[in-house]
Amino acid sequence: MKNISMNPNPLVKHLQKLPDEFTKEDIVQFCIDNEIEFVNFHYCGWDSKIKTLNFVLHSQAHLEEIITAGERVDGSSLFPFIEAGKSDLYVMPRLKTAFLNPFSDVPTLDFLCEYRDRDGKPFESSPQYILHKASEAFKQTTGLQMETMGELEYYVIANKEDAFLVPDQKGYHASKPFCKFEDLRTEAMRLIAQCGGMIKYGHSEVGNFTDGDKNYEQNEIEFLPVAIEDAADQLVIAKWIMRQLAYEYGVDLTFAPKITSGKAGSGMHVHCKFSSIDGKKNDALNEAANLGVTNAFAKAIAGFMLAGTSLPAWGNPHPLSFQRLVPHQEAPTSLCWSFSNRSALVRVPLGWSFMPEYAYKQTFEWRASDAFADTYLLMAALCCAARHGFEQAKALKVAEKTYVGLGVNIHDAKNEELMNSLEQLPASCADAADELQKDRNIYTDKEVFSDALVNYQIQYLKDFAPITDMAKAVHDSLNNG
Repeated sequence: MKNISMNPNPLVKHLQKLPDEFTKEDIVQFCIDNEIEFVNFHYCGWDSKIKTLNFVLHSQAHLEEIITAGERVDGSSLFPFIEAGKSDLYVMPRLKTAFLNPFSDVPTLDFLCEYRDRDGKPFESSPQYILHKASEAFKQTTGLQMETMGELEYYVIANKEDAFLVPDQKGYHASKPFCKFEDLRTEAMRLIAQCGGMIKYGHSEVGNFTDGDKNYEQNEIEFLPVAIEDAADQLVIAKWIMRQLAYEYGVDLTFAPKITSGKAGSGMHVHCKFSSIDGKKNDALNEAANLGVTNAFAKAIAGFMLAGTSLPAWGNPHPLSFQRLVPHQEAPTSLCWSFSNRSALVRVPLGWSFMPEYAYKQTFEWRASDAFADTYLLMAALCCAARHGFEQAKALKVAEKTYVGLGVNIHDAKNEELMNSLEQLPASCADAADELQKDRNIYTDKEVFSDALVNYQIQYLKDFAPITDMAKAVHDSLNNG
């Protein structure tokens, strides 16, 4: 018997199947049994925002046609590099992503979709398909599946209230009534879980402050590790739910990486781990690397170090991103890794080493990215970087060279010599574009990213140049205290 008795997804409960097992017949039966009136297709454009196409159902035949044949959309309005003269794309629902719309007044079933070209083949430049290619290339190269989990940090902005104001930058794990928007957070978690999101926990975060008549409260929702493609899907749905819920609460919710200087920024850290493709024992998952982590972890971390200066081109694609990546703000600036160290670019958190039966919970965390990133492209880039580490004969040496000791604060003045010896993250979008140009082969290898797409991203980042100069000045001023 599958362990689904406590699964919050109504489709899983009704069909007694996990999402990977959903069939067209299952979906049709669910719609009949639950008197579904509408179907919504969701898909992300190049701006990474979720789009929606609404269908009102007329018959069972109409429903079957929709979920089998999909529908046409104008690709040139979704992707700026598609010409209007040949812009048609198909959007095809992915059955395993089906969920009941939590906001609709009438029974409505929603899907995430994939793009297909005029020949019915996957649209090569779709971020979702790029991630699929990255995941498949990783499996073929390593014999492992990459799993990830995101951490969504965000601010709720509302009118200031007189009671229970939390002291400035002291909001970490605050409870009601000191955390004013715990109810928003927990309701978001409930809805995300019902829509298929695998949530680990939620809590209030450090960043609390007031400015004028506004109160700024930072919160975080963290997910569980799942297959990397599923991890990206659930973040896309989560952000959509959280924004819609904030709208209904009458407050503003922002994932912006930096609101103002001197206050905690919001990142979207990504934890990574690996699993066997077939569920059987794989020695690579347990082989020690003499660095306190497994061989697989060490090689992947080395890949993150080797690609560390270009990954921000995908994970930090906005000038505000680089106002967050400054010293003394619990954000990384140097290419290094360590254990339980929030000043390092890659952190290996506590992993229940004293309880061997829970050793599978161990992850390593990429700490630079933020939610301005396209979730699919960020995950694809991390997957490419990890695979690059597995492919390098020098990987373990790179991991050894970039390791800093437990408890070493890179930004402490006494460690200035160490910090100066380490490679630094780019300080602007333009710098990130230059680093992407240098590292482009990491991403285009095995035809995961196309050369044209990398070129487009480089130009996109460079087009921020007038703003980048300002961002760089702010970055430098914060670096200097």
